[in-house]
Amino acid sequence: MVADHMENGFLENIVDMFIHDVSLYSILPELISDERLVVRIGTTALLETLLEKDAENVRHAVPALLPLLKSGEPNVRGDTVSILGQISDRDLTKEITPLLSDKNSNVRMLAEDALQELKDRIKDH
Repeated sequence: MVADHMENGFLENIVDMFIHDVSLYSILPELISDERLVVRIGTTALLETLLEKDAENVRHAVPALLPLLKSGEPNVRGDTVSILGQISDRDLTKEITPLLSDKNSNVRMLAEDALQELKDRIKDH
């Protein structure tokens, strides 16, 4: 249902759902792995919006996302590492570093960017 709402452009409604029910973070792997490009892009937008509106709870996304770093799909690995770099409030260097050797050049680039974001955030705190 959430993916269908995402496809239909109801991002604000989905943001409100996540703010009111943190258990929804458990469905993020399904959304990021969805075959529909608009759903995957919407999921990134969802997490960026939640970071602005509900930063305290967006950390609930991290445990749901970490297994996706080992996905067989490069788009899923890339989207996931990018999102983690943006939203994580903890050091994920150990989890992200293996992606620096990924066979996909986009994933490698996104992993470098994510590690830099994490390093900058840790340094600023």
